[in-house]
Amino acid sequence: MYPDDLSYTSEHEWVRVPGEHDGSVRIGITQYAQDALGDIVYVSLPVVGELLEAGTTCGELESTKSVSDVYAPVSGEVVAVNEALAATPELVNTDPYGAGWLFEVAADASAVADLMDAAAYQAEIGA
Repeated sequence: MYPDDLSYTSEHEWVRVPGEHDGSVRIGITQYAQDALGDIVYVSLPVVGELLEAGTTCGELESTKSVSDVYAPVSGEVVAVNEALAATPELVNTDPYGAGWLFEVAADASAVADLMDAAAYQAEIGA
């Protein structure tokens, strides 16, 4: 449920550094977060070119239960957003680690060094 190849934040975001690191990292929310939110009906993401600072709010996920902030797990420039979520926000629920990714940030692979691995994240959430 929590892939070992990802890094995690206490705000329930994940970060994937591609095997062929191209200078960007992909970000989404965890299975735990999407379970807690329920059915996601709207996604607000940062815009390409926006500069993010780690730990700051950069978007929102609206579900049938509540609205939740999305936090930037790393600092850097937004280089891509998942445009498919505008029409199909439920992808965050059905495939949070794949087609339901949120955005990509230009960041060095070392930017994830302070984030949790899967075991630490699972311990934090009591899984």
